[in-house]
This record gives sequence, C-alpha cells and structure tokens, in this order.
Amino acid sequence: MPPTSRPLRKLGFLTIGLFDEADPRRGHESTLEIIELGERLGFDSAWLRHRHLQYGISSPVAVLAAASQRTRRIELGTAVIPLGWENPLRLAEDLATVDLLSGGRLNPGVSVGPPMHYDQVKGALYPDTAEAEDFSYERVRRLLGFVRGEPATDFSGVEGFEVFSDRVQPHSPGLGRRLWYGGGSLGSARWAGEHGMNFLVSSVVKAERAEGAEGAPDFAEIQLSHIRAFRAAHPDGEAARVSQGLVVIPTDSASPEQRAKYEEYAAKRTPRTATPQGPARLMFAPDIVGTSAEIAERLHAHAAFREVDEVAFALPFTFEHEDYVQILTDMATKLGPALGWRPGV
Repeated sequence: MPPTSRPLRKLGFLTIGLFDEADPRRGHESTLEIIELGERLGFDSAWLRHRHLQYGISSPVAVLAAASQRTRRIELGTAVIPLGWENPLRLAEDLATVDLLSGGRLNPGVSVGPPMHYDQVKGALYPDTAEAEDFSYERVRRLLGFVRGEPATDFSGVEGFEVFSDRVQPHSPGLGRRLWYGGGSLGSARWAGEHGMNFLVSSVVKAERAEGAEGAPDFAEIQLSHIRAFRAAHPDGEAARVSQGLVVIPTDSASPEQRAKYEEYAAKRTPRTATPQGPARLMFAPDIVGTSAEIAERLHAHAAFREVDEVAFALPFTFEHEDYVQILTDMATKLGPALGWRPGV
C-alpha cells in the first residue's frame, strides 16, 4: 500500500434494487436479503439508490425501515435521495422515525436539482407550484434544520387533549451528524463542508479543471480536488467524513460465465469514460473488473481513493441475485482485506 493511502476503515456497498414489474415484491425481497448478507459478511454499511418512475427502489426509506428490523449492526444509507421530489419537513419525519427504529444506524444521503425529466413530470408532482419550486441548496438547508431540531412552526403547547411540538417529531439527536450530500462538483463539495455534512463521491464528476492543471481532465484528480475542497470548508477539517462509490467487480470466485458477463458489462460502459459527456460535461470513472489483488492495485493508484478511508462500492445495475452474492462475498473476504479493512462484528 502506498504510504499516502489511508487504511480502509469502513467498507460498504450500494445497490439500485431492480425489480420485475410483474413481480416487484421479489426484487425488493432480494434487496433485503442482500443487506442481510452484507451484515453477515461484516460490511459496515449498505446503501440504496433512489429511482422514480423506473423499476428500481422508489422508496428507500421504507425499504431501510424493513432492513432495520432484519439486521442489528450494519449502517443503512441512501445514495442519494433527490430532494426535488421531496418535502423536507415530511422527509425529516420519515428519516428520524427510521433512524430510531434502526437504533441510530441511518445515514441519509441527499442531492438537489430539478427532478429528472421535470417538464414531463411536473404536472403530476407539483401541479400548482411547478414554476415556483426551489430546487437549490436551500432545500437541503431546510432538511438539515428540521432534522437537527430547528423550529418548524411558532406554535407549540396543549390544545384540548392534544400536545403539539414546534419541531419535527420524533427527534433523533444523532441523525443530524449522519446526513450526507452526494456531489460531483467543487461547488457542492464546498457547500456540504460549510454546512457540516458528510460527503459522498461517486463514479461521476463534473469536468472542472483544477487550478494550474494542464492537459486532458483526469477523473481521479478532479475528484481529489473535490474531497480537499470539502474538508477545507468543513469544521472538522481532515477528519470530515468522505465516502467513495466507484464500481468495482471482483472476480476471485466468479465462474467463467460470470467473468465474461462482468467484462462485457464494463466494456459497454467504457466509451463514456473517454471524454466529458453532455452539456454538463460529466466524467465517468471506468468500472474496475478483475481479481481483488488487481482491483486493490488500481485503487491504490487512484489519487482520490488514497484520500479516503470509507467506501460504498456500487454494484452493477443489471446482474442476478447470485452474481451479487458472489461479488459481495469476494469484496468482504478478498478485496476488503487487500485494502487493509477488517470486517465488523
């Protein structure tokens, strides 16, 4: 391990929770079983993606409520809840409730911006207020305030037989320290740091050139600049929490058929990593497929990975339950130890 690398302290995984429209229960049950497996293997955290009007988990908070009753130790996160679809006050109530049910294991990750395909969905989502909705960081700030116990109303006290609070109930005191912002730009990194959040970085960044940099933009260097900007702005400085979410697929115990499928999956996604994509100039990190020793070597050479001690490796979208079992087992028994990690108990 290069001397600049931080030993891996927390190992997590992220799943989208795909399901068949004809049998959605089976897909959700598969996700819960994967989370249970993660706990048995010693993973520190399990994270759910959030998908609306698609065949992936649309209500991760509800699924994590179920997971909280089937696990005892593993941390449960969202990566990420797009707040453009949410009312921050109502979401704060749901998050606090699930955090209490889990015994303080919830790690909500959020992001801002207009909902995907907003012009097509705004009539259903915000029929009367579509043009007035604020999708800026203010939406996150409101959620932070409600979760951390700021007043939501100027009324409290007793009315008849009912007792009213001026802040969101239930209140979970530790939850405010476990809120994450999922960002891929310098602006989001600084904002998350200034507001005392934790920071989720993934396999996507905006192609912003670091000051003084020359040549083609480099994904790892851009992500490193985001991590450093976040910590520079955060009250905890170098101790501020950052979790990285690259796509890694260990093949140590994979069958020849599985290895071929994994390599084909990564190859189809590789062209998008060559140059910035679309008007937003998004850069994608290549998926890393190989033995755990090969993956560890590539990660140790990754400038941003060397700066973190937490990861939530993203599972590929379209694989079968048995594939995820193999991948998670190799992550926990081969890749994690190769990165200096020890399983939780």
